[in-house]
Parts: sequence; C-alpha cells; structure tokens
Amino acid sequence: MTDPHARRRRILLATLAVSGAALLASCASLLGPREVDLPLSKLQSSLDRRFPVDNRMLELFDVRLTRPQLAVHEGDRVSLTVDATVAQSFLRRPLAGSLAFSGRLYVDPARSGVFMAEPRIERFAIGGLEESVQRQLARAANGLMDQLVLDIPVYTFRMDELRYAGVQYVPTRIATTPSGLRVSLEPAQPR
Repeated sequence: MTDPHARRRRILLATLAVSGAALLASCASLLGPREVDLPLSKLQSSLDRRFPVDNRMLELFDVRLTRPQLAVHEGDRVSLTVDATVAQSFLRRPLAGSLAFSGRLYVDPARSGVFMAEPRIERFAIGGLEESVQRQLARAANGLMDQLVLDIPVYTFRMDELRYAGVQYVPTRIATTPSGLRVSLEPAQPR
C-alpha cells in the first residue's frame, strides 16, 4: 500500500512544477510594456560616434559633415545641425559652413533603433559660394537627405538595454520630452 502523505507530496510537487513552468512561460505577459527615457546627452553621445560622414553631391563635390548637434522638438521631431566642408578639385581649398535639417522620429524594431524620417533642410550655408550655387546645392542636398539620414540612427539600443527580468523587449513607439526621448518597449513575441 502506498503512503497517502507521499502521494499528496508528489501531487503537490507536480502541481508546483507545472505552475512554475506556466509562470515562467507567461513572464513576458506579466511584466508587460515598459517605457525608457533617453536623455539628450545620451542621444548626442550616440550621434557623435557616427560622425564624420562623407558624401558626394552631384558627382562634383565631396561633402564632409562633422560635429552634430541634436535638438528635440514637440511632435516627435528633431533637428540636427552639423558643420559642413565642401571640397572639389577646382577649389583651391575646401569651403566650410553649416547644414541644419529636421525630421520626424520613428522606431525601427528590426534594427532596434530610433531613426529620422522625412528629413528636410532648414539651412545650408557654405562660405565662399555664390547664393545661387548655395540654393542649387541645398536643393540637391534635400534630395540626398533621405539616403543619408536613413543610414544614421539617432540611437541604437544595445541588447542588454532591451532585456529586463529575463524578458526580451522590442522598441515600438517614441515620443519627445523636454529633456530627450521616451521609448515604449513591449515584450518580444516568441518566434
């Protein structure tokens, strides 16, 4: 005959094991979404590591962008001001100036980052160039901004930043705050 206490103990242990497994499996749904604040200083540091950026415009000019300065605005928009150097073989020395552009922020969950969309040039000023040439370059630069900006994340999450209490998260939404960005994170769906 079996001991009734031993049988109850086995049933209790089996119930606890099944409950524990179910709890672990549903951990992501128990923790739910999170929000992470990214201060402007952290965003600026992330951008600083991605510059300088070199590009060729109109197959004539070599443009180098340096010293990015990021600012956040209401409506999930940011602006970026950079120093610009324009060089060409017919120029004796490179011309220097600045470029300011703005865009709307979005989250790309696949790349675990925050990127800029719909960039538009706000200011294009290069010393030593006639105003008509600057306007032409500004129009050409507006056309190239989509290509340039799509490749430069404003911020990229490290994998450890997207893991909390053993649960993997993905960025899903973004909002600007007076001091930076607020990113919403949701538990990753199992594949």
